Amino acid sequence: MRIAVLGVGLIGGSIGLAARRRLQSEVAGFDPDPATLERALAEGVLDRAAGTPAEACEGADVVFCAAPVAGLTRLAAAALEACGPDAVVTDVGSTKRDIVAALGSDERFIGGHPLAGAETSGVENAREDLFEGARWYLTPKSESSSGLLYDRLYRTVAGLGARAQAIDAETHDRLMATVSHLPHVVANVLVSQAADELTRDSERMPEVGPSFRDTTRVAGANPVIWGDIFASNREAVAEAVDAVAARLRDAAELIRGGEREAVAEWHSAAAADRRRLLETELSGGELRELRVVVANRPGTIAELALALGEAGVNIEDMALYPAPDMTSGAVSLWVAGDAQALRAAELVRGLGHSASVVGDGE
Repeated sequence: MRIAVLGVGLIGGSIGLAARRRLQSEVAGFDPDPATLERALAEGVLDRAAGTPAEACEGADVVFCAAPVAGLTRLAAAALEACGPDAVVTDVGSTKRDIVAALGSDERFIGGHPLAGAETSGVENAREDLFEGARWYLTPKSESSSGLLYDRLYRTVAGLGARAQAIDAETHDRLMATVSHLPHVVANVLVSQAADELTRDSERMPEVGPSFRDTTRVAGANPVIWGDIFASNREAVAEAVDAVAARLRDAAELIRGGEREAVAEWHSAAAADRRRLLETELSGGELRELRVVVANRPGTIAELALALGEAGVNIEDMALYPAPDMTSGAVSLWVAGDAQALRAAELVRGLGHSASVVGDGE
């Protein structure tokens, strides 16, 4: 398999390393900084450095665009123009609505977002295992995405070590506004609040405690990148800020009321919510195969993946079996546990497809 990486920083470099070592792929890369390309070659991230995005995309089966959010749409559009009809182009940006709206009508483009990163940046910090076990969201458009290309991208992402899951672009951006973007806003506000307080009473400057350090770790992180992210996802982030401001006002009233038991219950509820949100184990059981018969039309695989993802049923593996005449085909989807398999079958039948759990005699 030939892979192109456009933008060879931490994420792009880690894709290159993992693709070369885990998938035995040939990796070509482009970066606007020649020194970065030289370092990428020296670090074993790339097999070949290209002078232009089009040169990197030549003959590629999968193209990963790993530029800052503000430049991703332009870069992915250039990749689509350079690639043939059988290539799949994706990105790694943390906002998806704008780029999917701009390019999603092309069946070769499928948006993506790996939930992986590190405190450091740059290709010199690239790691083969950066995506190991990480969630990697894919945002196909159900009305246009190619099933074969989605399958190729899904398998490539899984081969890099990640856990792929389909999600629609609007839902993705709303969720990221809360669990990824909002923490940066809160951290910025907290350090500003503390700085103002200390300025007013500088003679009694306290030691900074571990809770403050932990909570504000991301404050001021990479202003250029986060400026792009906030601009791209401004409405969803602003709504999340408004929502948390309302909760803070409620918390202020609760604490002002001085009811110790009520405050203790509030803390307990928060602890329970945190445990629930951070649970990452599979819902249980061995993988079960769901066999689905579908018509061969654009968007069918994306429709299935999005519907199951929205229902909380994650596809752990998949395989396509087109009929000889290419008018229909079978899709095998593997999900974890009997309960999820039965639920998935019910959901798929609700979409009008024939579905059975292999081994259940259905």
